[in-house]
Amino acid sequence: MSSRVHAMTGNNGNRANWMKRIGVAGFLFFLVKGLVWLAILAGAGTLWAC
Repeated sequence: MSSRVHAMTGNNGNRANWMKRIGVAGFLFFLVKGLVWLAILAGAGTLWAC
């Protein structure tokens, strides 16, 4: 039974690392996406103000 518990805790650690990586990747994706949208809106605003 202890080997089974050890395997499960080791698996949870690996799963937690993957969740952290996905979280960081998701954060960076939406950060870049938001910055691109702000740049597009700023560019459209300068074209509209001509």
